[in-house]
Amino acid sequence: MFKKTILTLSVAIATASVAMAQTNLQTFYDFGKNRNHFTTTLEGFYNDPWGNTFFFIDYDFNAKNDQGVNQAPSGSYMEIARCLNFWHSVPVLEKFSLQVEYNGLVGVNQNFLFGLDFFLHSEDFRNTFNFKVLYKTFSKDIASSDVPVQFTFVWGMQDLFGIEGLRFSGFADVWGENVFNFNECFLLPDQQGYKERADRKVVFISEPQLWYNVGKWIGVPNFHIGGEVELSLNFAGYDGFYARPCIGTKWVF
Repeated sequence: MFKKTILTLSVAIATASVAMAQTNLQTFYDFGKNRNHFTTTLEGFYNDPWGNTFFFIDYDFNAKNDQGVNQAPSGSYMEIARCLNFWHSVPVLEKFSLQVEYNGLVGVNQNFLFGLDFFLHSEDFRNTFNFKVLYKTFSKDIASSDVPVQFTFVWGMQDLFGIEGLRFSGFADVWGENVFNFNECFLLPDQQGYKERADRKVVFISEPQLWYNVGKWIGVPNFHIGGEVELSLNFAGYDGFYARPCIGTKWVF
């Protein structure tokens, strides 16, 4: 369960957290079909006078021994994104930032994205919303796109329904990609049969998360419980729509 995609990753969820520096560790158990494994995510978000930086590193713990028992990480994915804003004192431009991003899945691919971020927030930053338009590059030996553009929506809502410590956050990405199904066979773009399988032109993924700061009741405000649902269409080599629920914990450092 890598947080974005195996072929081409979506843009960072840079402002899905309250607008302040934060590092956190999330641990999920994935109940999705053919999943049933743990994933850890270390992520960080940091503001500075020139903009903000977001990163995360995912590990799936799904490498099995001969008895079918998970015994080690099966792969790693990392992403780092930088939003640049030198003009935040100019009212007409302050909501816009330039974004550059790098992401890579170990042993498979790497991608770069470039574009524009539009940021809205409540006065106290408890509710935030980002809309991003990005040009996406592809690892040419494994993926391609006729329309290499990605649209990303990111949101964060703190103290949802007036419940202190309840947070609803997440992202939704949609982009153009010539997708083929990894489950059918592994074909590179220059091999016979690729075009017949690369007939899905749109990929969508969203991961809404709900967290509750249960730790505040026991004197450990760093501790949260919750989960997410991965909603996807033609994502990571899977045909059609999938909904994959996870439960998890989060520790904010």
